[in-house]
Amino acid sequence: MSEKELIEKSRLYRRKIIQYIYMAKAGHTGGSLSCIDILNVLYNDIMNVSPEHFNSPDRDRYIQSKGHSVEALYVVLADKGFFPEKDLETLCKYQSHYIGHPTKKVHGIEQNTGALGHGLPLSVGIALAGKMDNKNYRVYTLLGDGELAEGSNWEAFLTASHHNLDNLCAILDYNKLQITSTVAQVYHPEPIPDKLKSFGWAVREVNGNDVEELSKTLKALPFEKDKPSFIIAHTTKGKGISYMENEIKWHHGVPSETQFKLAIEELNSI
Repeated sequence: MSEKELIEKSRLYRRKIIQYIYMAKAGHTGGSLSCIDILNVLYNDIMNVSPEHFNSPDRDRYIQSKGHSVEALYVVLADKGFFPEKDLETLCKYQSHYIGHPTKKVHGIEQNTGALGHGLPLSVGIALAGKMDNKNYRVYTLLGDGELAEGSNWEAFLTASHHNLDNLCAILDYNKLQITSTVAQVYHPEPIPDKLKSFGWAVREVNGNDVEELSKTLKALPFEKDKPSFIIAHTTKGKGISYMENEIKWHHGVPSETQFKLAIEELNSI
């Protein structure tokens, strides 16, 4: 897919994220908007996965460890044909499978996630299985920056490098805000690049809201032979909607009717 097409996809996805969160009166708006460019590039330009071949042992795997931003994943999966988009009208409704975190009851979702610190360990196991079975698939996982406070991630970082899992790529949605404050004020994770390199990972930093830069970086995997790859994707929480950008309250804020109309107007005018 061309850069122009990817940019238009991101704009479409942002409109749909806002639309379905507004309809549901629930959702994690800011984080879904910050990570959507990453999911866009993965599903439309990088990964070998499709609805028809989702059970293939050779498919690439995507695990969304920051499961609370599931609205971004839902709109991409619907666009790729994993399920009818009309299903998203039931988002967060009684007895709907389209709940506030990923569940395997939804076609296209690999693992139930949401409890932070689980996605990367799962991904390590799947990548290790691929190595043991001599498979060529790649495993991608998306982490939240607040999630790095979970000790299970650091055990997984060590395990991945120990087993030379160069078929594994972890991507950090580094928007630098979490539910209560800035990440730096809560637990100060820096220097992230130095820490990951010391744990045996190959690290690159990118603009996580630039689809061209994301595409070039992801096509360069693995960054180093026999090392897992870590991408620090610098993003903006609430990206694309001026009054939401870098505002903590939009971690899981729901727009009013006036705010919804303003958001759609902004996205349509880009």
